[in-house]
Order: sequence, then structure tokens, then C-alpha cells
Amino acid sequence: MLQSVPLINPSLLAADFADLRQNIRQLEEAGAQIIHLDIMDGHFVPNLSFGVPVVEAVRRITNLPLDVHLMLDNPEPFLPVFRKAGADFLSIHIEVIADPRPILKTIRKLGAAAGIVSNPPTPVEFVLPFVNDADLILTMGVMPGFGGQPFNPAVLDKIRRIRHTADAGKLISVDGGISEETIAFAAQAGANLFVTGTALLGKPDIKAQFELLRRKASGQI
Repeated sequence: MLQSVPLINPSLLAADFADLRQNIRQLEEAGAQIIHLDIMDGHFVPNLSFGVPVVEAVRRITNLPLDVHLMLDNPEPFLPVFRKAGADFLSIHIEVIADPRPILKTIRKLGAAAGIVSNPPTPVEFVLPFVNDADLILTMGVMPGFGGQPFNPAVLDKIRRIRHTADAGKLISVDGGISEETIAFAAQAGANLFVTGTALLGKPDIKAQFELLRRKASGQI
């Protein structure tokens, strides 16, 4: 996967759940190499999304790696559950644990890639000591919980500092407000994995929009 960066990481939060199988087929045909799923508990973020049964269903529909973002106050008990459901990446928030290294090790022992996530107001200094203990470092471009929010450009400096600190070969991800207007700025700051929801799945021609986003992230246009 790292040989294919930059990568567009479609978020199923924006999918049509009455036609989820078709949406995933469209993403595969467009060239997606990974799919993002947001798990919300109604406590860490003021919203609820899908849980284990949806991850299991998506796993049955596609062989693409599943990037599962745990927006949970207490993620540790749920790690084996979501791994068993089909998660290939499991990411936890730095805001809920002072030292994420034990949980990152647990995720790897389960056979998944381990990620850490930070919200826009969280100082990058909370993340930097651990970037090389993780496989994926995700910076939120909006406060998590709801799709369709505008991108916060203040997070670009966080991405730059993470990129400068991280070893080569790390997935530096950004999620929230990523669109054809913002993706190039995030790429220039150092991101190489771009979670996008409504700016992709909300478009009538998913394949054309996916290619547009990919080319902008690559600096081709």
C-alpha cells in the first residue's frame, strides 16, 4: 500500500446504506485500495454511527483493507471485537489515553496496523512522541462526529510537524473537510492518505471524482 501513496481513503460515513454494496463496488471500480469506517460511541463524539455488524457486513462485501477509526472513550475492550469483525487498521484517539504505546502494541499483536488520531484543538506535542510507535498517524481536519464540515487549515502545520518527525514509510492521514479544494494543501503539508466522504460519495460520478482527487493529491493538476 505504501508503494501506492498518495491514497484516497473513502469514508463509508457518507455512503448510501440502502445501497451499500453498490457504493463499495463503485469505489473498487474507481480504484480505491482502502476503505474507512468511523465508529462513534455518542460519548467521545456527540453522534452515533455504525458498529460491529456493519464492519462484518462490509468485510463480506469487499476484500479491500478496512481502516477502522475508533472514536471511543474506552477503545481497548473493543479492539479484538473489531479485529475479528474484519478491521485491518485500528486507530485510537490520543485524547483518551496519555500513553498509547501499550494499546498500539495490542493492536499489532491482534494482527492489525495501529493508528493514533488527534482532533484539531489537540496540540501536536501530544502526538509527536508516539508517531514512530504507530503505523498510521491521523490528523482530524474537523471536529469528529459529523460529515460535511469545512476543513480547518490550522491543522496543516500539525501535519507538517508529524511528517518531519515520522520515519519514512509512515501513513500520514487527514480526515475531515478533504475535497478537491483542500486535498492539495494537505498533500503539500505531508499527508499521503486522504479520508474523504461527501466530497466523493456525494458526487454523481464517483469514478471521475476519485480520479480528480487522486490527481490533485499527486500534484498532477
